[in-house]
Amino acid sequence: MNTPAVNAPTSFDPSAFGKVGVLFGGRSAERDVSIMSGTGVLAALQSRGIDAHAFDPGTQSLAELAEQRFDRVFIALHGRYGEDGSLQGALEQLGIPYTGSGVMASSVGMDKITTKKIWKIDEIPTPDYVSIDKNTDLDEVLVALGLPLIVKPPLEGSTIGITKVNVAEELKAAVELAAGFDEVVLAEEFVTGREFTVAVLGQGATARALPIVEIVAPEGNYDYQNKYFTDTTQYHCPAPLDAVLTEEIQRHAVNAYRALGCEGWGRVDVLVRESDMRPFLLEVNTSPGMTSHSLVPMAARAVGISYEDLCIEILASSRLKMPMPKAKG
Repeated sequence: MNTPAVNAPTSFDPSAFGKVGVLFGGRSAERDVSIMSGTGVLAALQSRGIDAHAFDPGTQSLAELAEQRFDRVFIALHGRYGEDGSLQGALEQLGIPYTGSGVMASSVGMDKITTKKIWKIDEIPTPDYVSIDKNTDLDEVLVALGLPLIVKPPLEGSTIGITKVNVAEELKAAVELAAGFDEVVLAEEFVTGREFTVAVLGQGATARALPIVEIVAPEGNYDYQNKYFTDTTQYHCPAPLDAVLTEEIQRHAVNAYRALGCEGWGRVDVLVRESDMRPFLLEVNTSPGMTSHSLVPMAARAVGISYEDLCIEILASSRLKMPMPKAKG
């Protein structure tokens, strides 16, 4: 099956999408968040007359996915086994068009270390970093990055396993915590400043940035709880920035998205250093959250795109990224 992408004009025929699977849940540490995202997407698509059905790869097999005979799927999975290219590869094998980035971009975007290597080559500003494994001299890490610094598992999201290290004595425990998720750990220069995120829609030359969201968390702590379960974090969209800096951040975000080969949609997280207002890009999310607290829907609303229309635009971009080769003869 090689269903072409469907454009979603203001007036559209819901049946043109065929039978749609909304994939959410999964087996990652972000399962609970994915369930919230997918439940919202499913309801939005169904409210517009689309024949959408829930599917949980965490409890249902790939054989069951094939048996459903979906014409296309909306991926609302976060983290491993859903955002990292593994599921995307399976969908390519099954011939089911899907939303978001392809195998390579999903895999690279999931790995913060590989992402930063590519961004450094493309001169996209990102904080300095060191990769840590069991043989790394932690004293050398402190010399290279100074204090404070951030330690995180490079393949996790939603701030899982992250520690801010303020004194040298805290570094070993921070590395051990992150190593519980990934064998190689990312240590990153700590940038003091304001926190922003930029949603990007589209592909290649058509990729466009939505209005910037500024995140003001209690005591600057935008952790898992403050992301998804409290109402104390403040969001400002469009972010209160001058036009020049706004354009610079959006340009960097789109270039960063393109550098990894992302498509469909994504979200780039940014810090702006307090001392000189210089932006630093932290990571790209190739399957961003779609919960009631999520930032991509918030940015879309700022330009008049409803949650439902956003879901339809993303679904309309679904496609196979690796077309089957033509038969010889």
